[in-house]
Amino acid sequence: MTRGSAVRYPFSAVVGMDDLKLALLVNAVSPAVGGVLVRGEKGTAKSTIVRALAALLPAVEVVPGCRFSCDPKDPDPRCPDGPHAAATGQPREARLVELPVGASEDRLTGSLDIERALTEGVKAFEPGLLAAAHRGVLYVDEVNLLHDHLVDLLLDAAAMGESYVEREGVSVRHAARFLLVGTMNPEEGELRPQLLDRFGLTVEVAATRDPAERAEVVRRRLRFEEDPAGFAAGWVEAEADLAFRITAARAKLPDVELTDAALRQITAVCAAFEVDGLRADLVTARTAMALAAWNGRTTVTSDDVRTAARLALPHRRRRDPFDAPGLDEQRLDDVLDQHGDDPEPPDDDGPGGTPPNDDGPGGAPESADGEGIDASGGGGSSNKQQEAAGGGGEQEAAQPGATYKPRLFTVPGTGTGAPGRRSKARSPFGRVAGARPGARGVHLTATLRAAAPHQKARGRSGPGLLVTPEDLREAVRDGREGNLVLFLVDASGSMAARQRMRAVKGAVLSLLLDAYQRRDKIGLITFRGRDAELALPPTSSVDAGARRLERLPTGGRTPLAAGLLRAAEVLRVERLRDPARRPLLVLVTDGRATHGDDPMRAAALLADVAAVVVDCESGPVRLGLAGRLGERLGGEVVRLEDLGADSLAGVVRDARKVA
Repeated sequence: MTRGSAVRYPFSAVVGMDDLKLALLVNAVSPAVGGVLVRGEKGTAKSTIVRALAALLPAVEVVPGCRFSCDPKDPDPRCPDGPHAAATGQPREARLVELPVGASEDRLTGSLDIERALTEGVKAFEPGLLAAAHRGVLYVDEVNLLHDHLVDLLLDAAAMGESYVEREGVSVRHAARFLLVGTMNPEEGELRPQLLDRFGLTVEVAATRDPAERAEVVRRRLRFEEDPAGFAAGWVEAEADLAFRITAARAKLPDVELTDAALRQITAVCAAFEVDGLRADLVTARTAMALAAWNGRTTVTSDDVRTAARLALPHRRRRDPFDAPGLDEQRLDDVLDQHGDDPEPPDDDGPGGTPPNDDGPGGAPESADGEGIDASGGGGSSNKQQEAAGGGGEQEAAQPGATYKPRLFTVPGTGTGAPGRRSKARSPFGRVAGARPGARGVHLTATLRAAAPHQKARGRSGPGLLVTPEDLREAVRDGREGNLVLFLVDASGSMAARQRMRAVKGAVLSLLLDAYQRRDKIGLITFRGRDAELALPPTSSVDAGARRLERLPTGGRTPLAAGLLRAAEVLRVERLRDPARRPLLVLVTDGRATHGDDPMRAAALLADVAAVVVDCESGPVRLGLAGRLGERLGGEVVRLEDLGADSLAGVVRDARKVA
């Protein structure tokens, strides 16, 4: 969908968020930077500022009637609507195209016009959103909720500046150069590091903790809602200044020189922070050049390199979802100083190097950085006493052991849940396994086969087929789905030997990482003492699960039945919220129950849930309680040392000796 005529909140009126403003403006100057990924908590005006940016972009000249927005001065020679004869361009505003979370591949890239192909016998291409976004802005809200296949497609198009469609006998290539902006809430799940790397810049946003600044945000928003047109009119001059500055920076960009000294700093910084590949070097260089143009200069300075590195490198340092994003700015300064032997060129006459401030109507205060969120967790008090039956004091939280690749556990049968990589499912993505009546993702061969027997009855005697809506067949595909993996972890005293709990946490952390890679939702329930606690409600944020697990204290009795009952209640609620997502219960315990009701009766409530019991029992004498509980649940039982690679067996054997 494209931008409508409704009044949008002015870009200049957004309070604070200087890094985000600068990253968007740099991409407006040079779309080759590769777009912006905006990460932040809900309610931080991510969507507002992105939608406001499109109004600042210069109008574009397009070939009249061209669905692919060709430039009349330099038309695409391979445009599907071409070739274009010399014609007077038609001006129009730069488009803001929004990609919905539920969009299909056909909607994104375009597809064969099935109706014309079947009725007129011609191969007609219907453009998608990539074509509509050419020379404008493509905005993807909640990009982390898109299927990975779609994210790959749009990032490929953004990197190459072209979109290729090869399907259903159609082979089309068209230009697709746009400013890509994605927003996401990390609490709803992370993008894979491979996909993070494809975004040029990333910015973390959070609501300011300054009461005066928060008050100004609310004040402006209320004024805008009361009178949108009147509020926007007060910012016309500031918006015009920004628009002019973008145009001037675009004109200056070809003249910007990346000196050998600046290039040496860029490569030294990327090497020092151990980013993979060379994309980081290229993006940092392009960003630094765009910053120089934005600031009215023709030479890149150390300050440009520093700012570019702050925006281009943090997300490229993440190698798994448990790595915290960010950049050590002191180290960055040290590397720049070490490799900054050549003197910096003097600034040309031009505007200063700061992003637009908020000093407009209403007298906004200067931007203030939001306070960091204290992520430290409190462990329990240290207590060396343990009781074999699970009683005793609380233990200090043990750190998780090393992660490894665990065995694949799946939910039996075939589901219809969200696309993922765990259990079998009927999915829009995957191998074609058949066809059924329908018009979504038309299966051309099956459609023609269904229409063929009826041609005589329909009075068709010549070449070609007469196809009716009743003949349409859609492809049935075998794919994979993501599941809800609910971890139920025994944190009682019988599990509390430090080395043993370290191995248990390492195993659960490995399963969490596996769930992240397979696009699952995860939840975490722990039980100890007298009750069970929902430590992490079902979410797609696997790193949140890792943080809860790392701070998990242990000790006390074992209320196994309470844990099973809590799991049954959580799964009951989740079935109501998302009936298509099938659950997998992973119970990590030694099977001992020293408090509460009989766990076997509680397990009966989970008889219809796919389950895996990780048996953590150790010692020369084993009671086999976890195995019997697994039989009651109707699930697979796997010993802790058999959960993953052979190298884990030694870790667990050592843990047993300590225990």
